[in-house]
Amino acid sequence: MNRMLLSAFLALAVVATSAHSAEPEAKPKATVVLVHGAFADGSSWNKVIPLLQARGLHVVSVQNPLSSLADDVAQTKRVLDAETGPIVLVGHSWGGAVITEAGNHDKVKALVYVAAFAPEAGEAGGDVGKNYPPPPGLAHPIASADGYLTLSAETVAKDFAQDVGPEEANLIAVTQGPINSKAFDSKISKAAWATRPSWYIVAKNDRMIQPDAERAYAKRMKATTTELDSSHVPMVSQPQAVADVIVAAANSVK
Repeated sequence: MNRMLLSAFLALAVVATSAHSAEPEAKPKATVVLVHGAFADGSSWNKVIPLLQARGLHVVSVQNPLSSLADDVAQTKRVLDAETGPIVLVGHSWGGAVITEAGNHDKVKALVYVAAFAPEAGEAGGDVGKNYPPPPGLAHPIASADGYLTLSAETVAKDFAQDVGPEEANLIAVTQGPINSKAFDSKISKAAWATRPSWYIVAKNDRMIQPDAERAYAKRMKATTTELDSSHVPMVSQPQAVADVIVAAANSVK
């Protein structure tokens, strides 16, 4: 009797093991690559990153030199090359121009634009904005002798991040990344959004890019669009809402 029970137990164990080994492996989740904009660095995503990680997503924040479109695209591609599996590429502000070019990488499966430029082929980052009144935040940039632009602390507090507290606005001003003014004139060779699904977050109180220009970008791309009552930096002032859009894009990736 004991031998019979032992034989039956072993047979069940073999069947269970075989069934387990036959189960398909869990599909790897998408990697989210975050690209910052002008007058910023990778820390601009600090509030969004833990929210994405809590949803099981691998996240990388790019540190772009802001020296030219070509340099920023090259740096972003280095990050894309180093990752495995499908990628959701996210760009804020100037970062939208960067992901529009870098997003042609074969690992990129979806694009998310956060209050961002979204040029088409042959178009520079700010070309669409020329059809709208000049945004107040760009009225008085500070230019260095070699053509790099920064924003005063007053402009950051009033026009760049007017919906965050003074301490946070101060940190944004202190850590901002100067951008080469010539970068804004660089034209896109191939727009990744033409061949990939896109999401767009319109910042309704944006004073750096006209909200109507953002709506025009989103409409042209046929992007899934969300509008937030935020300044130019919704990832700082409304990180959960921004994270939710990125997660939706990640969930769409097959």
